[in-house]
Formats: sequence, structure tokens, C-alpha cells
Amino acid sequence: MLRYPVTLTPDDDGTLLVTCPDLPEVTSFGEGSADALVHGADAVATALKGRITARQPVPPPGPINGHAVALSALTALKLELYRAMLETGIRKADLVGRLRVHPPQVDRLLDLDHESRLSQIEAALTACGREIVVATQAA
Repeated sequence: MLRYPVTLTPDDDGTLLVTCPDLPEVTSFGEGSADALVHGADAVATALKGRITARQPVPPPGPINGHAVALSALTALKLELYRAMLETGIRKADLVGRLRVHPPQVDRLLDLDHESRLSQIEAALTACGREIVVATQAA
């Protein structure tokens, strides 16, 4: 999982304001901590989708000193693919050629809402000169 730090700040109407230091565009709220973190995770995912669509860099998560929202392993891999493409200068069209697929297939690999297959993401990362390394840790 990928965890982005968030800040929960009491608002004047009894809700909690959610912000993310790594993504200044993230602002959400919730009725309590649990609700705020659910809304915060949605806001972080929306911000990341917006950055991919705008072809802007996606920052890695900063240190967690309090609350954090978790994104799925699939989302983390898609973000790593996007970062690898930016770092290596590989465009979508380049990836289409390297993978010998249709352009919509590459679009879906970068769509955080699409349930891509791990094998497809692995092939795309390989085409960018990257490999997936798996590790686990205690929760």
C-alpha cells in the first residue's frame, strides 16, 4: 500500500478539515476521524488522477507523523509506472509501440479507477526499464 500523510484540523462547524502536505490541492472534510480519512483518501486519489491527466509530476508520500490515507497496491504500481514514464521520457505512444497494444490499453494502465491486470502493469514497467520488487511489513 501507498500511504500519504494527511492533517485533520477541527473546523468551526464541528467537522474535520482534511489536507495533505504533499498535495496542496487536497481539501476535504468528515464528520469524525474515520469519515474524514475516507473522504481524504478519495481526495488524494482525485488529486493524483488530476496530476496524471495534466501530465504533472506526482510526488512520493512524505513522512507520516500522524494520520495517513492508504491507496491500494494497484494504485501504487500505476503511479510508479507514470513516474517511470516521466523520468525516462517515455510517452504513451512509445509504450503502445513497445507493448504492441492499442492506445486505449495504455490509457487504462494509467487510469487509477481501472482494475488493470498485474501482468500488464509489470510488462509496462519492464518496457520502461523497471521491475517490481515486493516486500511486506507488519501493519
